[in-house]
Amino acid sequence: MYIILIGGGTGSGKTTVTNKIMERLNSENCVMLPMDNYYKDMGHIPLEERKKYNYDHPDMIEHTLIVKHVKELLSGRNIELPEYDFTQYTRSGRNIKISSKPILLIEGIFALYYDELRAISDLKIFVDAESDERFIRRLQRDIFERGRSIESVISQYLNTVKPMHDAYVEPTKRHADIIIPHGGYNEKAINVVVEFVQSML
Repeated sequence: MYIILIGGGTGSGKTTVTNKIMERLNSENCVMLPMDNYYKDMGHIPLEERKKYNYDHPDMIEHTLIVKHVKELLSGRNIELPEYDFTQYTRSGRNIKISSKPILLIEGIFALYYDELRAISDLKIFVDAESDERFIRRLQRDIFERGRSIESVISQYLNTVKPMHDAYVEPTKRHADIIIPHGGYNEKAINVVVEFVQSML
C-alpha cells in the first residue's frame, strides 16, 4: 500500500486535490481517510459546551486511531471509519466500512503534523493557498454544508482558526515532499504528483 498525506490550511483545496489525484489514479485503486472524521467523540459533553472547544488544535484529533486504522489497512484488514456530525460537534455513532486498496490518501489540516503518521507515509503533500481565499472557502463551506452562522464562522476564524494555522499548520510545510501552490486549481502540479505516484507503483 502506498500512503499519501495531504495537508494544508483550512479551505486551501486539500479535498479538491485529493479527489483529482484519486480520479487520475483510478478511484478503484484508492481509498481516502478524511482526517475530519477523526475529531474526538464529544458526545458526553453538553452541546453548548462542545461549541466552546478549540477544534483547530491538533489535540482535538484522535490521531492514535488514525495510525491504528492505517496499520490495519496495511495488513489488509477492513476498518470502521467514524462518521462525524459537524452540526452537533461530535461523532454520529455510525461508521463507514473501508477496505484496503493499493493507494491510501489521508487528507486534513494536520495530515503532516503527527510524527507517527509521517513515519509510515510514502509521500507528503502540502496544499498552499492565499489566506483570504482560504477564509472565503471556509466561510462558504461552514454556512452551506455545516449549518453555521456568518458570525460564528468569523468569530471562530479570528479566535482559533487563524492562530492555530500559524502555530500548528503552516509549520508542517517543512515536512512536505511536494508543495502545491494555488490549491486545487493547479493542474500541472497535480499531474506531476500523479505521474510520480504511477512511477513508484
